[in-house]
Amino acid sequence: MSFIYDTVVEIVGTLFRFAPFPQKPECIKIGNPDENSPVFLTCNFRLTVRRVKRALKGMGCYLLIANSRGVNVWCAATGGLFTNHDIISILKTSGVEQEVHHRRVILPQLAATGIETQVVQKKTGWKVLWGPVCAKDIPEFVQKNFTKTAQMRQVSFPFLQRMEMALAWAFPMSVAAAVLAFFVWENAILPLVLLIWGTAFLIFGTFPLYSHFLRPKAKRIGFIIFDFGRGGFQLILLALFLLGLSAYEYYLGDLTTDLLFRWGVASLIVILTISLDLMGSTPVFKSGLHEERLLKITLDLEKCLGAAFCESVCPMNCFKVDFSRRKASMPRAEKCVQCGACVVQCPFDALYFKSPNNEMIPPEAIRRFKLNLMGKRLIRV
Repeated sequence: MSFIYDTVVEIVGTLFRFAPFPQKPECIKIGNPDENSPVFLTCNFRLTVRRVKRALKGMGCYLLIANSRGVNVWCAATGGLFTNHDIISILKTSGVEQEVHHRRVILPQLAATGIETQVVQKKTGWKVLWGPVCAKDIPEFVQKNFTKTAQMRQVSFPFLQRMEMALAWAFPMSVAAAVLAFFVWENAILPLVLLIWGTAFLIFGTFPLYSHFLRPKAKRIGFIIFDFGRGGFQLILLALFLLGLSAYEYYLGDLTTDLLFRWGVASLIVILTISLDLMGSTPVFKSGLHEERLLKITLDLEKCLGAAFCESVCPMNCFKVDFSRRKASMPRAEKCVQCGACVVQCPFDALYFKSPNNEMIPPEAIRRFKLNLMGKRLIRV
């Protein structure tokens, strides 16, 4: 029964990935922990909880589920839904302080965009360590005495994750399209559903083939959030689809102007919707809806003391710290996704954003104001 339940949770969580899917905040014992066992903490997005528990299986430890309003770690922390208050609350109310002798809690690295370690330690006495990006790397992280390799720190967009995103787009869209078509275009329900699923899997499945053409710094033009040079990948897909449809209908002898117009409109809506914010649907690009993609991380070497917090939390491995000089550098600055984790975590305020017109956005602004879905920074409590 447990396997069936876990499978159902996995499927439902994937199909409704964009919707909040909360689990009750609590402290869970994994295996047979004792007073020296590690304490891990994650968000209360149910799908994430299941995967973290699976990664911790066979390990004696405690897992704290903190309230993130049912949203995944990165989105919740960046958007002000996974806050210092939520971490402090679960540490103080879960009873874990009576279970262990140490005061060290391991948080997911992607929460570094919104959780301030200094605030948590000051309020609770608990020291925060940043775990790996992916839950599957936790066992190796523990074996390496709670240290991360560069690979553990870096986000990627592998095939299985791309297929999950395709499912997350295709399922709700196909349901909505089928309901609408039932009333206005009943005989097109199945072809519409197939078009949606095929488009979603094509766009995300072939991502590595065209990702290097994406231009995160380019100015957005209407609905064409990502493009290739002077064209748009959406328009290429649309042209190929209509060409194939025309050839097929011509072969059957059923080609009409009305048919082409209907499918032209339907396919354009499907393609534009799924690819509306492709970069924002990946962990390796900043959302095309966010003006912050135009900002630049600036390092003040006079303030930098080489504490390496930036290196530890950067999801793109942009930083390298020279411990002999106690200075950081950014040899891979071009990979920055402007998540702000390094700015939030630097205890010396040696990092800040700079706008295209050279205006400085101070660290306190990034810590206080959180991003909404459209990329605007607002106060979130």
